[in-house]
Amino acid sequence: MSETKACRMPDILRTESGEERRVGVEIELSGLSYNALVQLTEKLLRGQSREASRYVTELETEFGSFTIELDSAPIKDLDLKGETVPESMRELGGQAMDVIDAAAEKIVPLEIISPPMPFSSLECIEVLCDELRKAGALGSRETLYYAFGLQLNPELPDLRADTLVRYLQAFAVLYDWLKSRHQIDISRKFTSYIEPWSSPYIDLLVNDNYAPDTEQLMRDYLRFNPTRNKALDLLPLFADLNKSVLAEYVMDERIKSRPTLHYRLPDCDIDNPGWHFSSVWNDWVVLEQIANNAEDLAELREQFRMSRKLSLRNLTQSWLDTCGQWLRNRYYV
Repeated sequence: MSETKACRMPDILRTESGEERRVGVEIELSGLSYNALVQLTEKLLRGQSREASRYVTELETEFGSFTIELDSAPIKDLDLKGETVPESMRELGGQAMDVIDAAAEKIVPLEIISPPMPFSSLECIEVLCDELRKAGALGSRETLYYAFGLQLNPELPDLRADTLVRYLQAFAVLYDWLKSRHQIDISRKFTSYIEPWSSPYIDLLVNDNYAPDTEQLMRDYLRFNPTRNKALDLLPLFADLNKSVLAEYVMDERIKSRPTLHYRLPDCDIDNPGWHFSSVWNDWVVLEQIANNAEDLAELREQFRMSRKLSLRNLTQSWLDTCGQWLRNRYYV
């Protein structure tokens, strides 16, 4: 890798307490066996692995504890040799599990889950993805039933309501641009995992006078979007901010409380030589920069509102084209 860092850094690099902001990364892939993935990741990150349970390995590294797992609870929990299984089945349990495991590793994604890492440490994820590709890792484009994602869980500079509103507004106006940049594979387009926020909610959000407190922000969002299946999922953040309010709208044991956004939109296109982790990250940094530039955010928000009105101009030019040109003119890309 050249001396120039592949992963850009946003201007706001620290939280209000002075600590460097952190981000968790989740990478879904196939093409390697579970054991091969563990061994290769252990080597690349210079870590020490420990089997936590079946198909779950903890990897201790200088960056913290990574988790490598098969992303399927039924397969991870399956035990055909347990005492509750009839003896006649237990005799075949080992052979049956070998068959099940071989099949599962071809159709169920393997997942690497990072610890919360300082933004400045993300070059190791860039190197990891590039080396996994060289070793034969496969992403979403390989087959129709692969719908693998690369998810980011970025820590916010602070959790004040006005900060949250800026980030949400920036995401709403950049959604079409981000989606086009990621070239979402058809396998993920057919899923409900990366839906945009509801249109009435976006209209409310991008209004210049929208200034809710934290509870009202949560209630507004949850009234229109009571689901995890959004391209930017706010439910983990809401679970951290106010579990009781969240519980009035959504009860889902899969929601993990954490003081971060949960960005689910990008594909993991890891077998594509032109795809890099840094490309996904750097597009997120564009959002970061706009969210923290009040003047540019206001201007882009105004243009976005105009694009949603019926007019001759809007019939001949898409918001994606308008947004892309605006970003180029302002040297964001």
